[in-house]
Amino acid sequence: MASCLTDATRELLCRDSRAATHLKLISILVIFVTSIIGISSPVLLARLFQGKPVYDKALLVIKCFAAGVILSTSLVHVLPDAFDALSDCKVATHHPWKDFPFAGLVTLIGALLALLVDVSATSHVHGNKQSNYTPIGTQEVELSIDSSSLGKNLKSKSKSKSRVEPQIEIGVVVQASCHIDGENSNRQTPEEIAKLKQRLVSQVLEIGIIFHSVIIGVTMGMSQNQCTIRPLVAALAFHQIFEGMGLGGCIAQAGFGVGTTSYMCFLFSVTTPMGIILGMIVFSVTGYSDDNPKALILEGLLGSLSSGILIYMALVDLIAADFFHNKMMSSETWLTKTCYIALVLGSASMSILALWA
Repeated sequence: MASCLTDATRELLCRDSRAATHLKLISILVIFVTSIIGISSPVLLARLFQGKPVYDKALLVIKCFAAGVILSTSLVHVLPDAFDALSDCKVATHHPWKDFPFAGLVTLIGALLALLVDVSATSHVHGNKQSNYTPIGTQEVELSIDSSSLGKNLKSKSKSKSRVEPQIEIGVVVQASCHIDGENSNRQTPEEIAKLKQRLVSQVLEIGIIFHSVIIGVTMGMSQNQCTIRPLVAALAFHQIFEGMGLGGCIAQAGFGVGTTSYMCFLFSVTTPMGIILGMIVFSVTGYSDDNPKALILEGLLGSLSSGILIYMALVDLIAADFFHNKMMSSETWLTKTCYIALVLGSASMSILALWA
């Protein structure tokens, strides 16, 4: 309780609505520009290296750096903020918030929702065709039986249909090849399926990051504490650069068209500034500040949901997919080491920012 009183006294000394509004207007422009720089850098680099031998490897390294940034964002920034919001003195002293760790529960729900979206989209990409399971060895036995019976039939008919046999064989081969070509034409290649999966990952990832960006913007917009806003302007500028690089790396590998890429980059760039404006409007209409119990509960729940989505996407769809299921990485040891170093650098760069934001 003493710490709560100390925090309240410090906040009263730092409250200045006019100075806070001036800082927030500056932050809108700064965050918008840095967001564009962060998310467009990997996309432009990918366009620059496209068609060159190093293109695929450069994209893989950028994506691993992005995975480190996103994992650190979820575990070092979003999740602790969500726990702090729901454990605040104005929230944690009331039921049911003091009875159960809701931040962890909603984080779990976010991860399970991301898994549900991932599984549903993957089954849709691969189609609804049912494949019958065949035990090991059964297929080989069936093949040997078919080949032996086919050989006996051909030998028994070789004398009576020696002249017609070449035509029949040619017809069978043509029909079989047409049947195979027809099946292959209706199926997607592994490269196309991987591309569709990467596009899904980028879109779901942007949804999780948008949740986080809206929370940051609304919290800053509702705050009247200039002592809190002043260091946040610079810290969030770097935060948006690294987070934008993470998302931009995934967008670059997904291979979207120019229109979709531009739209996704623009959406990320304007989300936090729009959140700041929304927070300023909410404060002017309702008088709620960022330390209002309802605002803290909303921040904690949305932050936990965003954290669960980002943790799942970073670990499953980015790190595990590249380090365990990427043939290019498994074939070259130096590339694996480089990607791991990029992953650590991305995590470290985003973690250091937690000192200020």
